[in-house]
Amino acid sequence: MNLSHIKSTRKLLPYLILALTVNVVIVLILSIWQHHHTNNNNNNNYYTEIKKQHLDTFVEETPQKNKANLTIIIQDFENFENYISNTTRLIVTSFPYVRVLIVSDQFPYPPIMLPKSDNVKLVTLKDDLRKSYNDSHPISQIKTDYVLFLPDGLIINTDFGQLMPQLVTFMEVRNLSALAVGVTSSHLTCQPLSIKLKEWTLEISSIEGSSINCDLVHGEHGLFIKTKDLYKLANPFLIPTFTSLYLQLKITKLKVHTWDKKVLQKMGALFYDAHNLWKHKQNENIRLSTLYAKFGIKKVTRSNGHVEWYGCTKHTARCFGNIENDMPDFLYDGKWTPPCCQKALRETAKHVFSILESCKVRYWLEGGSLLGAARHNDIIPWDYDIDIGIYKEDVLKCSALASINVEPFVDDEGFVWEKAIEGDFLRVQYSQSNRLHVDIFPFYSKNGTMTKNTWFKTHRQDMEFPERFLLPLTKIKFAGIEASAPNNVTEFLELKFGKGVIENPRYPNLQFPYDL
Repeated sequence: MNLSHIKSTRKLLPYLILALTVNVVIVLILSIWQHHHTNNNNNNNYYTEIKKQHLDTFVEETPQKNKANLTIIIQDFENFENYISNTTRLIVTSFPYVRVLIVSDQFPYPPIMLPKSDNVKLVTLKDDLRKSYNDSHPISQIKTDYVLFLPDGLIINTDFGQLMPQLVTFMEVRNLSALAVGVTSSHLTCQPLSIKLKEWTLEISSIEGSSINCDLVHGEHGLFIKTKDLYKLANPFLIPTFTSLYLQLKITKLKVHTWDKKVLQKMGALFYDAHNLWKHKQNENIRLSTLYAKFGIKKVTRSNGHVEWYGCTKHTARCFGNIENDMPDFLYDGKWTPPCCQKALRETAKHVFSILESCKVRYWLEGGSLLGAARHNDIIPWDYDIDIGIYKEDVLKCSALASINVEPFVDDEGFVWEKAIEGDFLRVQYSQSNRLHVDIFPFYSKNGTMTKNTWFKTHRQDMEFPERFLLPLTKIKFAGIEASAPNNVTEFLELKFGKGVIENPRYPNLQFPYDL
């Protein structure tokens, strides 16, 4: 090699190194891309295979065999990741006589590309002055005798056209309103539910229930429902779809069964991306909380015994507003005091009683609170505060009580101690935000009779009484603790409320808006 060639090669060397580096970087990027998209490719391949199966079935079958008296409804999906476009295209291709409703709270964004078909309709529930009532209400779009609610990612399989007559017969023979239909690989189980709307509670049993009359179905599935029974539900288009439907079916006492034949298959998995999965979980929690709020459920006990609270807390306002004529609004709605409010009252009572006892202040349960202890060992189901009496002369024994006379204060646990504005008595609030409270009435002895300075004419039990009921004080079970009480509870209560008061409950203002 001559000198000129060597010089030329040296000049080209940097370019050769740069080209080689670029090629290496490209290979690395392609490798990383392939690694991160393997799952998505698998899903796409799976979708392609499902599409091929459905197309083959459609070619082999006549339109008459495919015809179904059915509307498929999909409403639980995430705008940022879903199978709605693929699912609707497959249904329209394989089952052109099946109607499909995509239901969303508002117009999905990014927009979902739906096939152009008269049998596919997107219904948004958000109020829109440009739309008619029917266009905003999915129920008006259903013209078939049956509906099938599907979760995002599931689709009816190629045998559905042949199996639907069997499915309908199965329901009619057993007089079922709904039938849970599963995926090929899924096992469906049932759990009993206990819904007590009066008490604002939902309990999910740990015992596996019967598939004959199923309250709640576990496992991947769709829900096949008679349209005439869909009209009996309060609102079938609330999300989360299946939680909402099962609660409403339970309340309306409509029969649900599981079917052993598998008529659904999976499109593929969703939310491989960690961020999308996190967003999905967050949205699920929000939707569930919103649903429970709409249904008036504030306490949920899971099958493992875990309790979830969906009502008021120490950092929120209480669940009800001002009280008119001693009757809170929830009583007129046929409900008891929300369990979260009862929980707050118990915590406040335990806190106050503990402090009073540590100061050796003589206190006792008064009025409805003592009545609740005698009846239930707890708060009366519809009571909304706790009343206690104390010896007025004991106030100075307790720095917390004495400090109230100077100014209100918040103690180390967030409870608010203050003078009541309604009269000469003290009050301890659950927190600055949540005004559930314990009222403390200072009594003093006058010629052997206990009296005080503030009286409430609307409270029939608010009266003087002989001091002998406090000499000595006794203990009674109340709100999970042993609380101080007068020494002859029955006689004391009958003096204040009348004979038989323990055995014959009645509302504070003697009204009966609903049966006890």
